Amino acid sequence: MSTNPNAQLHEQLDSAAASRTAGQQPTWPDPQALRAAVAELAAYPPLVFAGECDVMRERMAAAARGEAFVLMGGDCAETFAGATANNIRDRIKTVLQMAAVLTYGASVPVVKVGRMAGQYAKPRSADTETRSGQTLPAYRGDMVNDFAFEPSARVPDPQRLVTAYHRASATLNLVRAFTTGGFADLRHVHDWNKGFVESAANSRYERLAHDIGKAMKFMAACGADFEAMRTTEFFAAHEALLLDYEHPLTRIDSRTGLAYDTSAHFIWLGERTRELDGAHVDFLARVRNPIGVKLSAKADPDDVLRLIERLDPDREPGRLTLITRMGAGRVSDALPGLIERVRDAGATVTWICDPMHGNTFESTGGYKTRNFDDIVEEVRGFFQVHRDLGTVPGGLHVELTGNDVTECIGGSTKILDADLEKRYETVCDPRLNHRQSLELAFLVAEMLSGDVPA
Repeated sequence: MSTNPNAQLHEQLDSAAASRTAGQQPTWPDPQALRAAVAELAAYPPLVFAGECDVMRERMAAAARGEAFVLMGGDCAETFAGATANNIRDRIKTVLQMAAVLTYGASVPVVKVGRMAGQYAKPRSADTETRSGQTLPAYRGDMVNDFAFEPSARVPDPQRLVTAYHRASATLNLVRAFTTGGFADLRHVHDWNKGFVESAANSRYERLAHDIGKAMKFMAACGADFEAMRTTEFFAAHEALLLDYEHPLTRIDSRTGLAYDTSAHFIWLGERTRELDGAHVDFLARVRNPIGVKLSAKADPDDVLRLIERLDPDREPGRLTLITRMGAGRVSDALPGLIERVRDAGATVTWICDPMHGNTFESTGGYKTRNFDDIVEEVRGFFQVHRDLGTVPGGLHVELTGNDVTECIGGSTKILDADLEKRYETVCDPRLNHRQSLELAFLVAEMLSGDVPA
């Protein structure tokens, strides 16, 4: 075994994974090319730092206590081609605008988290895809293969792991510039939101925007330090799906001697990779990042308690987030029992609502879509359940883009089924566009403030 601490760690991670089931992993055709790509990743600098992860864990703990509110937003599946300055800027802008409104509604700080700089891999329900009689490997995200339905494009290429690292690095570099260089100035963000509510379709939110404006004038009159509001914290998150990417980017922190996955501040597991004895759960149990687990309406409370015992045995606030994705029609029935079992087990988790994944359906035109009203209804149900139980609704997890796509129907702009073909650009699941995202933020702010009963 190597004497290098990180090399030793990687050997331990790989050995542990080899003895367990690792679902949703691609079949790499060239083992030697894979080893070369993994070695290259292991030699690169970390994308985030352990200290930043510790700060985020503190912020998530505050959200678990009701002293903060989490907003996670970004692409369903990032693409290499989409990692442009304009796209990154517009996504950041959308999250900042949503966060400003939610901060006012919740009267607590909003923890801003981008579902970005690493969301290049996607789980699939089948290993292959068939079109017009031709069967090819499924598209598993740009980190693995290409979306184009061509034999050469669909071959898993481990060098794409390295490309994903460089795209993530460039994205984080720009995110840090935007959030610390004045772009995130709260005064600018409020001006952007005023432009949103001035349209006739969004006039119902004008009063809330007006109230925010009055609050800002009050702060200015009191001598508030607006220079301190020119910057903001912004964290990166993605699903920890491809272990061949996550393992080599896991490092030993020189301060504490503990392991951190430096590919992102926050990583989560989905429905398909949260097997208690699986390699993904074992990996998350070994790193000190704040972590999350997605739970559908089918989640067995006993399994969830076992996951908590495995991932958060010390019951550390901020360590574990449970992201529920149950569907508008099931959240009110499925969520209460789960929350009660977790609460009674003494776990202090952060509860976050993902109102996207449980509300997907196929449109009459054949597009995978979501109805904006269903998304809002699941959030309402989420808040109502927590209100009834006296527990804390900690945040929102949304697939969104800063662009004016037509992927989800509904909203004040009234996107119809027939409109989906106009700008349906996602390579995986449908996202809220810029206007739908802001409308959701205003509606959630009303729920948080109590202006409209949840």
